[in-house]
Amino acid sequence: MSIVEAGALDHVIRFLQSENINLQESATAALLTLSASISNKPIIGASGAIPLLVNILKHGTTQAKVDAVMALSNLSTYTDNLTVIIETDPVPSVVTLLKSSKRSSKTAEKCCSVIESMVGFDEGRTALAAEDGGILAVVEVLENGTRQAREHAVGALLTICESDRCKYRELILKEGVIPGLLELTVQGTPKSQTKAQTLLRLLRETPYPRSEFQPDTLENIVCNIISQIDGDEQSSKAKKMLAEMVQVSMEQSLRHLQQRALVCTPTEL
Repeated sequence: MSIVEAGALDHVIRFLQSENINLQESATAALLTLSASISNKPIIGASGAIPLLVNILKHGTTQAKVDAVMALSNLSTYTDNLTVIIETDPVPSVVTLLKSSKRSSKTAEKCCSVIESMVGFDEGRTALAAEDGGILAVVEVLENGTRQAREHAVGALLTICESDRCKYRELILKEGVIPGLLELTVQGTPKSQTKAQTLLRLLRETPYPRSEFQPDTLENIVCNIISQIDGDEQSSKAKKMLAEMVQVSMEQSLRHLQQRALVCTPTEL
């Protein structure tokens, strides 16, 4: 019999509600451990623990907040828990924790994981856009986070832009997202690369494909976006990243051709 099935979850929830900081921290850490189990996720979601975790995220100690967002990240992978989580309005507290965390940290990765799940709801998108520096914090993780964190960050921004391009396009563009997206198209995970390219297409002036006389290449898409960016610094950085991206792309193509040549060359008798 598991710990949850033995009734330990009821005690953990009581400790979460305690005014004793040490008990709160211990209970949050326990929920983090329990939430890693697939079989426990629906049970924890139905137990009333999620609103308590969000409360810890708002008012707990630093360590308790970190454990709470990691537990919420675990629980968010079970679809039925998403509605429960969004109803607790977690985004402002998650953004606050993200802004206070190192962008390359595991904490930032889990914050972006929760944000990516929450922006699938209109309430989550609205809350993120309303937070001062909320979208910027996600863009910074896209630039400097772990590989998994960057995947969550670009996924969140893509979901936002796809939901209402007219509403969110400028909000995303003004935070200087282009250099990070360019880097992801070359150096990100396979999912990150695909999402970054899709987001770049959405961010250009027109979302529709170009004619055969103006091919819909990544370079053309980015050049179109760069021409609309306000500020010499952002534009210069984006242009530099584009040049580097093209260079890397050319080097990768050359290596691919060399490998094919080696494969196709008859072996000596």
